Amino acid sequence: MSSELPEIVELVDGRWGRPAVDLGVALEDPATGSEVARMVATAPERVERALEVADRVRGAITPEVLEAIADDLDAQLNLITELDSRATGVPIRQTRPLGVIVSGSFRLAAQQMRTGALRADHDGVRVHRLPLGPALCLTPWNAPAPMAAHKVANALAAGCPVILKVSEFAPYSAIPLARVIAEHVPDGMFQLVHGGAETGARLVGDPRIKAVSFTGGLPGGRSVAVASAPLLRPCQLELGGNNPLVVLPDADLETAARMAAELLTTLNGQWCRALGRLILPADHADDLLEAIGKRLAGLRIGAPLDPDTDFGPLLHSRHLATVRAAVSGREARSYGTVPGLGNYFAPTLLDGDLAEEVFGPVAGVLTYTSIDEAVEQANSGPFGLEGYVCGADEDLALTVAQRIRAGEVKVNGSSIMSLHLMTPRPAWGLSGLGEEGTAETLRFFTGARVLGVEGRFALHTS
Repeated sequence: MSSELPEIVELVDGRWGRPAVDLGVALEDPATGSEVARMVATAPERVERALEVADRVRGAITPEVLEAIADDLDAQLNLITELDSRATGVPIRQTRPLGVIVSGSFRLAAQQMRTGALRADHDGVRVHRLPLGPALCLTPWNAPAPMAAHKVANALAAGCPVILKVSEFAPYSAIPLARVIAEHVPDGMFQLVHGGAETGARLVGDPRIKAVSFTGGLPGGRSVAVASAPLLRPCQLELGGNNPLVVLPDADLETAARMAAELLTTLNGQWCRALGRLILPADHADDLLEAIGKRLAGLRIGAPLDPDTDFGPLLHSRHLATVRAAVSGREARSYGTVPGLGNYFAPTLLDGDLAEEVFGPVAGVLTYTSIDEAVEQANSGPFGLEGYVCGADEDLALTVAQRIRAGEVKVNGSSIMSLHLMTPRPAWGLSGLGEEGTAETLRFFTGARVLGVEGRFALHTS
């Protein structure tokens, strides 16, 4: 039996309150489309108070504090992952495994502090990595708790006071997350506010914010960059992608079908590294599409909290309308039967290229007759977040992957997780600016200070 949705509350200057502004839009149960709450925003005067507090508060967060947060979050993971499922429509069998990121982010941040990530001395010259100052974390709605935890844990580890603004479409899981964090850090070191673009713009435009970590769409990322440029303020931007899967002529049919189906439907297609462009060898395209279609048609479509559900509804009726508009008038194949009630959209493959990210279970299909043509197609768009290659000859597949312009390219894999816990998650082109990752995000919130006695170290050459 599911728990009650929590009351949407904000945390400013150590005090909990209810956001005072109704944004005039209903929050929905994705499975039925019915209203369950209202989208709300923190009042402007409370946002200003949060900025004032963040600007004056100081406090060092120890590894022990981060580990205590992680321990307490472990007890909340079932609730947190259920709330993410209820907000986004993503099946709980997918949100539950992602829960490891929520508490794990704080443990990883603590581990980095213990192993000297904030210190790098050289021959007696001291190099400290110090907090930049008040940090703003802006998180998306598709994986709310994992993204918030990753950003907040690293900002706190860096020593930055943090203001977290979650998406107005998925505010629920931030509540138990914030309650746990607030129990362990000084008042004002962590604050939670709510709202849409107007609240985000007010926060981003304030010079008291010294670092902005944003994950979301391209228009929002551009707004963050424009506001940050005059301040010469660092911003970390992950803005999505329109990711290619290149299936090589020697690819195993079932492996290719599994990869394509998973990349199209994980998080119901609502993730930045989802399949956007399916690039198939012309001689095998029909057989591959048939195998992919069988996999998609075999998915169990249903309510997100049903543990047997493979594929659920989209987040909101507004997003459903956006996805429908993106495929309107296109030749397409859709797979599976979706319920008539709720925000469901069947997995869909379009004939021809897909120029822009749809952020739903939709991909374009292209064919090629040479490897060079396949690589050219994979690199033809302005995005460069993720790429995928499927092939039986791993050496050949890796060679092709090496030619794809993207931050990460996976061979014969379609997991939502990165290739390695300690590798960066870069973004090329319109996919963003800077790098995310276990080490990279902690470093982002810091600046280097170098000090020592001149003459203590000399470089000798012969």
